[in-house]
Amino acid sequence: MKSFALLFLVVICGMGGLAQKLKPKKRSNSEEIKFRTKTRDVCAITTSGDDEEMKLRIECKSQGLSYWCEFTGKPSVCRAFRNNPKIYWNQIAAELRKVPHACESMDVLKTTMCQKAPPEALMRQIAAGMEPEDLANQEKSVQKASIPMREAGQSSDPARHGQGSENETEAMKLAREHCWESLHGVCSYIIGILRG
Repeated sequence: MKSFALLFLVVICGMGGLAQKLKPKKRSNSEEIKFRTKTRDVCAITTSGDDEEMKLRIECKSQGLSYWCEFTGKPSVCRAFRNNPKIYWNQIAAELRKVPHACESMDVLKTTMCQKAPPEALMRQIAAGMEPEDLANQEKSVQKASIPMREAGQSSDPARHGQGSENETEAMKLAREHCWESLHGVCSYIIGILRG
């Protein structure tokens, strides 16, 4: 049974890869990339903007403190970025994993894929801040309190917590990377079964 499911998944993913090569790449400007710094700060990168100007925001939590910083630049002038923005953002996250503090350590974010790009392609820091984590948690709890109870009830499904949720997330991530968009649900289900 598992071998049939694996074969089915390989065929689906292979067909998805062919279809993705035929259609132009989508710009995914609002994806979140999570990482940890060298000193184990838990961070997330979010991007926004358009081809003219991109904005990158890094938010981290470290030993009772929350800190953030914002960068801006025009990575779209780099041809490699236009071909595959996801690799560009992953390279930035990889560089940030090597430093102890994501916002203090780097004023300019560089990638290997855009080394020869014009200077305006670089992401330069424009703002930064720090606050006690309990203050940040208070702000988030106020935001959560403003969510209608009906929506809050839908998101607190106990089956989604713990190991099952982690497997689902990883399975969905793999499905998004390797399967057709219309088959993400089926692929993630099969990947979840195979990963057990």
